[in-house]
Amino acid sequence: MEIISLQYPIVSTQAALSAKPKTVAIGHFDGVHRGHQNVIRHAMEAARAAGLQGAIMTFHPHPKEVLGQTGQYTTSLTPLAEKVERFRELGAHVVYIVNFDLEFASVTPSDFVEYVLRPLQVKHATVGFDFSFGAKGAGKPETLWALGEPDIEVEIVDPFMQDGDKVSSTLIREALSEGRPEVAEQLLGEPYQVRGVVIHGEGRGRTIGFPTANIKQEAAYVIPRQGVYAVMVQVDGKRVPAVLNIGVKPTFHEKLPEPVMEAHLLEFSGDLYDKSITVQFISFLRSEKKFGSIDELIAQIKSDAEQASSVLAAYNKN
Repeated sequence: MEIISLQYPIVSTQAALSAKPKTVAIGHFDGVHRGHQNVIRHAMEAARAAGLQGAIMTFHPHPKEVLGQTGQYTTSLTPLAEKVERFRELGAHVVYIVNFDLEFASVTPSDFVEYVLRPLQVKHATVGFDFSFGAKGAGKPETLWALGEPDIEVEIVDPFMQDGDKVSSTLIREALSEGRPEVAEQLLGEPYQVRGVVIHGEGRGRTIGFPTANIKQEAAYVIPRQGVYAVMVQVDGKRVPAVLNIGVKPTFHEKLPEPVMEAHLLEFSGDLYDKSITVQFISFLRSEKKFGSIDELIAQIKSDAEQASSVLAAYNKN
């Protein structure tokens, strides 16, 4: 799979990097959820049917971040590197990463088609029903259809529904903020995950019999609601059950500047420091709380570990 970074306006040297006629799925695709996967599969199927190269075009950073509409968009469900991995798994031959800057934000819908899609030899474009493009999102799927004629065929994919709701990145973010990872998993098609590196923490967990891996995120992920979770941790090629806390450790601290993420692995022994791990969120167990004594905390952690073990054993049987 080729990964090609693009800067507007597209010059001949950029276009020449992958000059074959192609089908392209276009979108930001944060989360690469089931709706996104459906759009991408439609594009890859169209490519195979027409004997074209199958490509995906995404934009980085998030348009809302560039336009100052940051809010929740300073974080991602799937940071860029992880998103590209998902594209590979979905069969893309080429991934275009368009640098979304203020100049690109001012491009008209017609210029997007004329000076981005056509130079890249796009013969078929696949977009979701709610796709927008061009300055201030003026271009809609029907706009792309009209501007693409006669040489670019446009396919508009209907919304992907789950239990009566349209699958969307916003819905996934809401589920995570409410501590409902099971809902996020249904919408994503797999557990929501965060990747990071194990760093040195305060070392307190080891002294009370529950050593924890303190996790530094490798990118700015959307972090679920604070509290205790049953999770699966991928480390050293193994998938290990664990109980994880996201919070400010109120039993020991009056106030931490930001929440920390630490996991107690239930079936693992060995040194985790500096290892890369992936945390998959399975189930929310309880909110974080302040305990009156260390003994109360130890008893609760033991209970959490037992509950997590039971939840994960049932989950892994399915």
